Amino acid sequence: MYNKDVKKTAYSLLSRREHSFKELQEKLMLKEYSVTDIEPVLTALAEQNIQSDVRFGEDLFSSRVRKGYGWTYICAELEQKGLASDIIASIEQTQSIDWFEQAEKAYQKRFPDPIINDQKDKAKRVRFLQSRGFDFEQISAVLNLD
Repeated sequence: MYNKDVKKTAYSLLSRREHSFKELQEKLMLKEYSVTDIEPVLTALAEQNIQSDVRFGEDLFSSRVRKGYGWTYICAELEQKGLASDIIASIEQTQSIDWFEQAEKAYQKRFPDPIINDQKDKAKRVRFLQSRGFDFEQISAVLNLD
């Protein structure tokens, strides 16, 4: 039998937004429920597809893409949220994003003036794109570094 308080709290959290299994577990533990009460509830929610790591990952992915982040950043966040590597790989394969175009959009939004004044300015722009999760090849293409 499930602890009804744990189940009620889990439903309440999931009614607001998707959560990963790990994230939901951590939030319930912060509310000082025992692991023995949490595990069966979360397992049942996952089996009933009420909680889904795949759905959570896809939601997080699309949210971060809209905000102008690159794959490296998104992948790290998915790992941090507790998604398995096979789920992350399937999300990457099912999404068709042009990361070069994504890097270009993020760059133009942050730096509307394309003129790079000096090395310090160039380094600042490179750091910005790196912090957004774009790789060297994408950054080079955006900044025309040949």
